[in-house]
Amino acid sequence: MNRRSLLKNLMLAAGGLALLPVAEFTRARVLAAYDELQVTPSQQRLLKKLVDTLIPATDVDGETLKGAAELDVQDFVLVMVNDCLNHTNQKMFIAGLQLFDDFPSSSGKPRFSEMDRADSERLLADIWGRENPQNPDQSQALDAVRYFLNTSKWYAMQGYLHSEYVMTELMPYQLVPGPVFDGDKKIDPEAKVNLHG
Repeated sequence: MNRRSLLKNLMLAAGGLALLPVAEFTRARVLAAYDELQVTPSQQRLLKKLVDTLIPATDVDGETLKGAAELDVQDFVLVMVNDCLNHTNQKMFIAGLQLFDDFPSSSGKPRFSEMDRADSERLLADIWGRENPQNPDQSQALDAVRYFLNTSKWYAMQGYLHSEYVMTELMPYQLVPGPVFDGDKKIDPEAKVNLHG
């Protein structure tokens, strides 16, 4: 391979990398995701309640750990859906988001936005454990809601675990080998360890 073709291929690769979509989390990017996905304020509140149900604020050993809603993980979920999913999957996510709040009312339960935490958790377990109905319309609706829930859960966990709060306060990130390296240190199973660093 001669030098000219090598440089040409290198420039093409660099140009391709520059064009890849990048998920930014500035306030402007979050607002753009809400606009591009056409998410209404009531759907924003619904998604916030969902991520709070998935990752609630918790008391551990007298210390209160922040929940996903306090960290605005719902914004992370929507930016990731906007930037990382193709158009077909975005449409399915939004369809599930639109159906989700009224989904429990088909079985005589209140809307998800009106449920308390315990009922919300039971509803999610019920949806994930439910068998597909024979009616194709009901099956499509259940598939859209499940896709919405699975995608939201995946991105909510990712956003929470990679948040500044978790990475600096709960499991502080340290470069390997760390500031105080001891090669003979015994591993403490009770110690908080950052698995991502």
